[in-house]
Amino acid sequence: MDNELAFAPAAVVQRMIAEREISAVELTDLFYQRIAQFNPQLSAYLALCPEQARRDAQAADAAVRNGDTLGPLHGVPISIKDLELTSGLTTTMGSAVFRERVPDLDSIVVERVKAAGAIILGKTNTPEFGQSGTTENLVSEPCRNPWHLDYTAGGSSGGAAAALAAGLCTLATGSDGGGSIRIPSSFSGITGIKPTQGRVPRYGGYGGPAVNHFSQSGPLSRTVRDTALLLQALAGPDSRDANTLTDDPPDYLAGLEGGVQGWRVAWSPDLGYAAVDPEVAQITQAAAQVFQQMGAHVVEAAPEIEGDPFPAFAAVFGTASYTSYQNLYPERRDELTHYVQATFDMASQLTAADLSRALAYVDRHKRRFADFFNDYDLLLTPAMAVTAFPIGQHPTSIAGRAVEPWWGYLPFTFPINMSGQTAASVPCGFSAAGLPVGLHIVGPSGAEAKVLRAMAAFEEARPWAQHRPPVS
Repeated sequence: MDNELAFAPAAVVQRMIAEREISAVELTDLFYQRIAQFNPQLSAYLALCPEQARRDAQAADAAVRNGDTLGPLHGVPISIKDLELTSGLTTTMGSAVFRERVPDLDSIVVERVKAAGAIILGKTNTPEFGQSGTTENLVSEPCRNPWHLDYTAGGSSGGAAAALAAGLCTLATGSDGGGSIRIPSSFSGITGIKPTQGRVPRYGGYGGPAVNHFSQSGPLSRTVRDTALLLQALAGPDSRDANTLTDDPPDYLAGLEGGVQGWRVAWSPDLGYAAVDPEVAQITQAAAQVFQQMGAHVVEAAPEIEGDPFPAFAAVFGTASYTSYQNLYPERRDELTHYVQATFDMASQLTAADLSRALAYVDRHKRRFADFFNDYDLLLTPAMAVTAFPIGQHPTSIAGRAVEPWWGYLPFTFPINMSGQTAASVPCGFSAAGLPVGLHIVGPSGAEAKVLRAMAAFEEARPWAQHRPPVS
């Protein structure tokens, strides 16, 4: 029964607590027992707050007894990615420089999680400043994949994905600046969505006010309904974030039904430029054909991509990170991970003209993707070019083509951060080695509801929540 509760959907957990079938304290204690059992193997959490969580759970149970109005996540145990400021709880951002930092304020994401009634269990592992698609840093052991402990869970929301997949929380927050929700969702066999740029305010999501071009906070979960439930709690404008969208989000839960009958759906195995593992391509193509079976019109098509988009992405992403943390560079360079050193070395050498050219590329890229979605409701691709790989062994070639080890395996995710559209990864199968494969579902800007509806239809046709990893 404990295992079933650990993997129960958030909506079920919230109802059980509201109807006093289980107490929030009992559930919180269950998750800390599981964390004690499995986290030493996974390194999914960097910091825990059992005393505060238990006080919050006691207050949640008291609210139920008193007949108070309950929030949509009342009593639901959740993890917070360690790029979000948390008042009174260590926030390292995956950096040894901030190993001992305890903020005195919450990010907007954390404010909203608390307002919805969730119980925060702790902070999940992330690469330093979220700058890697795998989760290794100088703060902890590498985050490991519960499907195969020698393999990466992905990044930069690797701890969030590993914790969810192993049943160490009911919901998790992540953030995605180049694929950091979708990469670990694909590698770890869970669901994650990157909202439209500006849908979820990011103030406090880099440890304070920050330059921000590409990153979005968003939910990770085991079901689409839970994804919609958490996104509803996180989305909406806030004037503290200059990039926030000013319109109120729709009712995501109400929009899940209806399917994809008659929708125009594009499928691309490679976006016209990417190297993709043949097994991943085959599994995701079969998943795309499920949309045809559900009544959509599926054709092979993709937006035009101008050359290799990564140099422009790296210039903008790297400069944004460098200007946020340049007080650490070069004085404390030796305390930073090698990949952050490389990013800051690169960004510090860029000229204004270099950045201007990169931003011009991004503008053209956005226009091409916006024009593409005038003709299609959705774009489907593999979420990742490969399945999870051994920790520290980034692929140097895929399908016989040489690729850059640090980004060659994620060719489908970062272009969507550049274009700003909504995109999600949903589990769609397993490799012969038993590793999860994710399907990438991309929609127009502002179309989280459409993408969630497509995710729900696919989940109904190809359920996945029953699959649990060996470490769970």
